[in-house]
Amino acid sequence: MPLKKIRLELARDPDYPNGSRDHGYIFTAPLDGEGHILPTEWHKLRDKCRVLRFWGDDEQDAGHLVRKPGGSWAFHYDIHGDVDDDEAGYRFGAERFRPGEYVSIRDHDDDELHTFRVITVADV
Repeated sequence: MPLKKIRLELARDPDYPNGSRDHGYIFTAPLDGEGHILPTEWHKLRDKCRVLRFWGDDEQDAGHLVRKPGGSWAFHYDIHGDVDDDEAGYRFGAERFRPGEYVSIRDHDDDELHTFRVITVADV
């Protein structure tokens, strides 16, 4: 099964010049051998494609990896909430989720694009 658990940590940022292990995401997604998200497999396994956002000591949000119209990907936390609160992955469809790679996510709170380093990718 191609389902993987991926850990992202905040890369260098104006507020965190050395990055931060305390800010990031852990999510589950089906990946191919190159580390790309598999949309067809995601469709079959989407209930298992969960995300945990950790942001400092106190703040954690749990949700799902969702596919948006047009094929983009986002993290959605409130199933009945506003889709404008989703955190969009920048070019997640083209990105490779492999340790050492970098990906970007648009934060719904400040609408800024933040860069994250892929720390681990493990079988589920």
